[in-house]
Amino acid sequence: MTAYAPARYADFHILHPLPASLLNRGEDDLPKTLNLGGVVRALVSSQSWKRAVRLRLEDVLDEHAARTRMLPLRVADALRAAGWPTDLAAFAGTQIVRSATTEGLKTEENQRGITSATLYLPRDVLDDLTDLCTEHRPHLEEALAKETAAQTAPAKGPRKKPKAEAVLPTPRVASVIRRRTATINLFGRMLAEVPDAHVDGAVQMAPAFTVHPSSPQPDYFTAVEDWAAPNEAGSAHLQTAFFTTGLLYRYATVNLTELTRNLNGDHEQALHLLGLFADAFIDVMPGAKKTSTAPHAYPHLVHYTIRDRRPVSYAAAFEQPVKHAPGGGYTAPAITALSQHAGALNRLLGTRHLVGCGYATLHPGPVDHLGTAHAGLDDLIDALTKNAALPTGTLV
Repeated sequence: MTAYAPARYADFHILHPLPASLLNRGEDDLPKTLNLGGVVRALVSSQSWKRAVRLRLEDVLDEHAARTRMLPLRVADALRAAGWPTDLAAFAGTQIVRSATTEGLKTEENQRGITSATLYLPRDVLDDLTDLCTEHRPHLEEALAKETAAQTAPAKGPRKKPKAEAVLPTPRVASVIRRRTATINLFGRMLAEVPDAHVDGAVQMAPAFTVHPSSPQPDYFTAVEDWAAPNEAGSAHLQTAFFTTGLLYRYATVNLTELTRNLNGDHEQALHLLGLFADAFIDVMPGAKKTSTAPHAYPHLVHYTIRDRRPVSYAAAFEQPVKHAPGGGYTAPAITALSQHAGALNRLLGTRHLVGCGYATLHPGPVDHLGTAHAGLDDLIDALTKNAALPTGTLV
């Protein structure tokens, strides 16, 4: 397979009906909203949906990662569980972040020494780091004894805490922290403090929004007191919750060139991860309030395009809010709006950089301008990965 040049993108466009739900809330505990085209729409943040997709992929691959500032504390906990003295285990935890670079990672001393930046690491690095501490336990014990002696020695004037010296081998600690999982290669990692640990994300995901006006709707509820005193009626809890409904437009794109680069040129693995991402993005929903709303509706239409040079969102198809059909419902008018917008873009942009496209839908009839109609999602994902592997300039 020839490397993608200059860049290749897989775009995903989904129309997803949403029943009464509360997938994503803001700091005011209300459903998130967006003002678009002069009207209020329901919104689900990209971060919320991206996390759900990431966790699904980690389960499928059995390759888990963790976003954390607690690395030194978790290392100390693991060492204590292995029988280390509390003070030595804590010192070893601080040495992990001190030895990660020549200057050490920045920490928050007033918060038990957690890292200032959130680290994104494979979960199994904890085992490697505790093994490294065990290997260098004599050096850690010696360094802790020196530090303790310095702190208890009589002070000659104002005492200034000296900068801790790195005890563990920096190249080995940094090498462990630089390790990646598939989801790190997909979603990227911001870690500027450790050289070569930063990973540019190959996935871009837009906030999902309703294609029509949709404001939060109140839901007044009570919780009955089952153990009330005799002759006492009433509720233990009264509250008004809010939920949203509507038809969402969801969009994401995968930069196959970037993903291949993150995988050290492994094109086959990039295509494999693309297929897994497609399945997860289509299938997964955020889990907020699922026990009280069960919002398990499936997308009504999934459309993909493979493009060279740049991705293209179809969000502008819904800048003018969709009006419901005469008999009710937004799905059919939204499919028409999406189809017409795709056709207009094809006329405007031409097809020089369009490698392939297709769709699968519950809609009873064919949909224009969206490429090949696939009977189901398995066929669509198979065609997606095959088209993504085609040479530049090929159109199917």
